[in-house]
Order: sequence, then structure tokens, then C-alpha cells
Amino acid sequence: MSSEEKRTWVSAVAGLAVSAGYLVFILSRVPGTDVAQIGYVGPMLGAIGIGIVTAIVLSIIASVVRPQDPALKDERDREINRRGEYAGFYVMSIATLVPLALTMAEAEHFWIAHTLYLAFVLASLASAAVKITAYRRGW
Repeated sequence: MSSEEKRTWVSAVAGLAVSAGYLVFILSRVPGTDVAQIGYVGPMLGAIGIGIVTAIVLSIIASVVRPQDPALKDERDREINRRGEYAGFYVMSIATLVPLALTMAEAEHFWIAHTLYLAFVLASLASAAVKITAYRRGW
């Protein structure tokens, strides 16, 4: 497994785990509560920060555990990254239509922020899925 593939796996797992944890935490507060009263900004920023730090730390650990893996990017890595980023871009472009519609409908900021957060998460996971598939099945 190349270092780029390993980094993709680590980012996907960390992003999915932290995002799922955050959404379970925050959405558990919704039933029976006015969403305008839920303080989500701090926890959301915390989840984003924890996701970034977790991915960095896990990438370092993975590099230390298997240092013999090639660390140089070749043409294949660049092409796989490009295709993955394109997939993420398309998912993000489509997914941001929901928060845009919610904004136009003057929905609560809570729902707009969370659908936008979900759009970022879905784009990241789509990008990682395309990259991992390309590494596993070839391109």
C-alpha cells in the first residue's frame, strides 16, 4: 500500500468517525428542543479541528509503523488524486443545493449549517472512495 493510499484511508476513517460522532451528539439534542437554542458552533468547530488533528496523528502513526512504503508521489498517484478530487467537487456542487434552498426558504441557521457540513463530509468521503477504488482496482 502506497503512502498516498494509506493517507486516504486514514483521512476517510477519521473524517467519517468524527463526523458521525458529532452528528449523533448534536442531533440527539434536537428532539423536543427549538433548534435556534442549540449551541452548535463550538462543537462543530471542535469536530472539524479534531478531525484534522486525528487524521494528521493517524497518518504519522501509519508512517512510523510501515516506514518502508514508498513516500514519493508518482504519475499514478497524481492521476488518482485528480480523479478523486473531481468526484468530491461534483458531490459538493450538488450537495450544496440543499443548504442554498434552505437559505432561500429562510430556514433556521442550525439546519443550513448542518446541511453544509454534511455536504463537505459527503464530498470528502466520495473523493476518498474514488481514490481507494482506483488504488485497489486500478485506473
